[in-house]
Amino acid sequence: MSFFTTMRSSDQQSFPSRKGGDYIRDLDWVLLAAAGAATVMGSLLVWSASRADLASPTDPQSYLKKHLINVVLALILGFIASRLDHRWLRAYTPVIYVISVFSLLLPFVPGLGTKIAGAQAWIQLPGGFTIQPSEFMKIAVILMMAVILAEKDRVTEEPKDKDVRLALIVAVLPLLIILMQNDTGSVLILGSVTVAVIAVSGARTTWVVGLLVSTVVGILLAIQLGLLKQYQVDRLTSFINPTADASSIAYNSTQARIAIGGGGWFGFGLFHGPQTQGRFVPVNESDFIFTVAGEELGFIGAAILILLLGIVLWRAVMIAMKADDMYGRLVATGIVAWLAFQMFENMGMALGIMPITGVPLPFVSAGGTSMMATWIAIGLLENIRLHSQQQLP
Repeated sequence: MSFFTTMRSSDQQSFPSRKGGDYIRDLDWVLLAAAGAATVMGSLLVWSASRADLASPTDPQSYLKKHLINVVLALILGFIASRLDHRWLRAYTPVIYVISVFSLLLPFVPGLGTKIAGAQAWIQLPGGFTIQPSEFMKIAVILMMAVILAEKDRVTEEPKDKDVRLALIVAVLPLLIILMQNDTGSVLILGSVTVAVIAVSGARTTWVVGLLVSTVVGILLAIQLGLLKQYQVDRLTSFINPTADASSIAYNSTQARIAIGGGGWFGFGLFHGPQTQGRFVPVNESDFIFTVAGEELGFIGAAILILLLGIVLWRAVMIAMKADDMYGRLVATGIVAWLAFQMFENMGMALGIMPITGVPLPFVSAGGTSMMATWIAIGLLENIRLHSQQQLP
């Protein structure tokens, strides 16, 4: 019997068909409201940041329009993800994974791939749009690991060692390709996702401890053996002493902290931040978007943004805890680990407490692929919640 046949057979027993008319009622509207508000707030910040240097001279709203197109596409993809049949998603996850791994190789194709900020991680599209396959790879890895680790022996509560090893292979393969792309940020995110999913799956403690130790040793070896480029090493270590070399790698962090600190309680107002409008903070429409919030909206505005993102994580954790099957719980856990690490890393590097890795702030930063991936994640969370709600008596 084939893998897909077995999967469909088991799913037909575990996942009954959806009831009609329950979709709107059973959605987590708190999650949607928080994610939506963060996206709206992010669009305003992107608008302000892009007017200074990215918008067309003849159309100050050109970059905003491009960003809003990405937001609309992201919302559509999120809706589709929320409506996918649970059985279909599990059955075709291997296909999604293989396609995602293949797409990771496309940035290396001459004439198709393009390099941004030292990372060969983007595919160039017509109209000035780009796609970063590693963003979608995060979703594929989460789904594939969940499929493997949820198919455990029904007699025992922990996955077999062979399943854990297979799940690790699933995660490490794309991680190595992304490392070749010089995309350090995505590597760190996938690493955190891998540890979290395996830990929640019920795997033996030795697996989790071994992964943590291996991660630390791997980073040290990569630095010592020269597997990381010097600018990557400098970015990873600049937060230890951000004032040591303010003219080069630490410049971004220094300017970001000046912008955030200058905002005070209430900020200078949207479109009026001296650092933002003066172009002192590079890529503040994406990597350093939090500096715009801190400078132009002040402590109060930045706190509201953090609160919205915190609500997203809180609702995601609740969905994971209430999931009625291990598959849904692992998918939700992977999403929580991904979003939480990326949020902390993005805001942390702006505050000078985390390495500079160039990751966007979920739901807020400019970047079409990131926006689409995060809203697909919201759709998957709603999918898991809907499935759990429909199993209630």
